[in-house]
Amino acid sequence: MKGFFVTFEGIEGSGKSTQIKFLEAALEERGIPCLVTREPGGPPLAEAIRSLLLDTSYSEILPETELLLYMASRAQHTGQWILPALKQGKVVLCDRYYDSTIAYQGAARRLDLDLIATLTTFATYHTIPDLTFLLDLPVEQGLSRISRRQLDRLESEHLDFHERVRQQYLVIARAEVSRYIVLNGTKSPQDIHERILSTVLSRIGV
Repeated sequence: MKGFFVTFEGIEGSGKSTQIKFLEAALEERGIPCLVTREPGGPPLAEAIRSLLLDTSYSEILPETELLLYMASRAQHTGQWILPALKQGKVVLCDRYYDSTIAYQGAARRLDLDLIATLTTFATYHTIPDLTFLLDLPVEQGLSRISRRQLDRLESEHLDFHERVRQQYLVIARAEVSRYIVLNGTKSPQDIHERILSTVLSRIGV
């Protein structure tokens, strides 16, 4: 089977991690090999960069520095993990990918989108996900889901920041209708999972 690259996007608390776990289990039950990973993160070097990016003690990180750190993590992640897994015919399930950078560093941090596009092409080795699920829900509801735990540096941003992220995701989804599927993140996890699973199985021809 040809490799298939699935990414999950959404604001904080949208339920991406839960859906990835459900999908991984369902694919493994069917004997479909998959790699589950996340951004920033994946290989040890990329995980080390993640710890820097999300550490609340580094509040002085400039938006430009933040962008370049995400790109460095993505280059290592894509080259070391994602591309080899796809070549092996695996289904790659990734919690965030470059659309997050467009939403967080582009829209929310207001960095140049053309520059982000150029850096993305370089850092991903021209890799584009086959399918992206956007779990969409109101910002207040997403943040309320994570309010009971210690928040990381990005989760701690103000409400307007997260609203700009959400709106940018919706802009991307409207522009890339062949790749994006927008799901109502307020529905039950099981309902969302069933839609995701049926879509993935259909796309990979199972």
